[in-house]
Amino acid sequence: MDSPQFDHTTYLSPFTWRYGSAAMRQVWSQHRQRIVWRQVWAALADAQAACGLITPEQAADIRAHAEAVDLAQSEAVEAEIHHDLMAELRVFAGQCAVGGGALHLGATSADIEDNADVLRVRQGLDLLLDALRALLDALARQIETWADTTSMGFTHIQPAEPTTVGYRLAQYAQDLLIDWDEMRRVRDGLRGKGIKGAVGTGASYTDLLAGTGWTAAQLEAHVMQHLDLEAFTVSTQVYARKQDWLVLNALAGLAGSANKLMLDLRVLQSPPFGEWSEPFREKQVGSSAMPFKRNPINAEKVNSLARWVAALPRVAWDNAALTILERSLDDSANRRLMFPSAFLALDEIVRVCTRVLSDLHVNRTAIERNVAIYGVFAAVERILMALGKAGADRQDMHERLRAHSMTAWAEVTQGRDNPLPDLLRADETIRMLIPPDELTALLDASAYIGDAPERARQLAARVRQAIG
Repeated sequence: MDSPQFDHTTYLSPFTWRYGSAAMRQVWSQHRQRIVWRQVWAALADAQAACGLITPEQAADIRAHAEAVDLAQSEAVEAEIHHDLMAELRVFAGQCAVGGGALHLGATSADIEDNADVLRVRQGLDLLLDALRALLDALARQIETWADTTSMGFTHIQPAEPTTVGYRLAQYAQDLLIDWDEMRRVRDGLRGKGIKGAVGTGASYTDLLAGTGWTAAQLEAHVMQHLDLEAFTVSTQVYARKQDWLVLNALAGLAGSANKLMLDLRVLQSPPFGEWSEPFREKQVGSSAMPFKRNPINAEKVNSLARWVAALPRVAWDNAALTILERSLDDSANRRLMFPSAFLALDEIVRVCTRVLSDLHVNRTAIERNVAIYGVFAAVERILMALGKAGADRQDMHERLRAHSMTAWAEVTQGRDNPLPDLLRADETIRMLIPPDELTALLDASAYIGDAPERARQLAARVRQAIG
């Protein structure tokens, strides 16, 4: 193994320095990995001391050195033996003059690594849940602020009927609330391998414990209590890789919700819409060639990273589905990449979304302009219902209104004023069924938003209740 050079003269992952928080990088650092390995070894030593396999002094010595990680020494050993966990074990044992010889008694590598992996996944999920709480809080505040503000709704990226800004924001919050519940479910359901030996049968521990009055299951329970982690009832050499797939699916689900939010923001920031925009700092540069550009770079970054996260559940699926019998090592290398990149990408995604939503610019002028241009088309549905109430044939009236609407649409697309109100007022059949003052009122679609404001506020209240 080459001696690592961690500076900008060699390749660095963008997750090393560009994307994700320092706290999340720390969780997936080599130093943290070795610390957690040592915590598992120390918990095993404490359990073995409790059942008389090793002395209390040996266990105390092991625990006293549990944080004395020396990566340089471990890497030097690994360069010779080509086994990272054994390299760490040798360094750890060498630091423990009293207890070193008792380390790893009866264990296989996965007894240490797999439980440590789950502990780090849990810590990563806790950090993401904290970040998601902040995003949901920002969304709840914006929903409440804009619950009553009418804006055009769009289906098929075409003007449809009015909604409200707050109600649209509530859709994203509802998706993220589903992700919140799913991530908490997955987090609370995490299980470690436990302490079960080379193929999961606990045979080595059963032999070691003969005559002590302890069972392998009791030893495992003691270790897992120290780690505050439940164990799978059965395992092979490793814990069920199905669990990794569940974790990556939950992360991909959150990425999908963030992707939808930021993709819609990009559409609404486009000048033909012009309704929303992400923050743009005073000295920020939008384009190297076009100085006027105000590109939605934060939203685009979220969309880009979300695509990466969306691809990772397939890797986890393969690891679960293609493991051969009690263990094959073809998941090991990709898991070194899969977990850190997924968690760091999501960490960046959620934090960027929170910054954007907290400082979201909503352009009332553009919103009112779009409602004025397109809202009258939405009013046609109101007129159709009024004509039906007045006894007209619904199908005939639909065709009549459609014809007027298409004529008006052709004018609007040429940049001329919308003639639809005049076309409808001039239609003798419609005039006979709907009084002029009622028709005028119906043509104002700005209040045609149903109970959207109330539902938006209800959703905001649900968010606040969920995140505490």
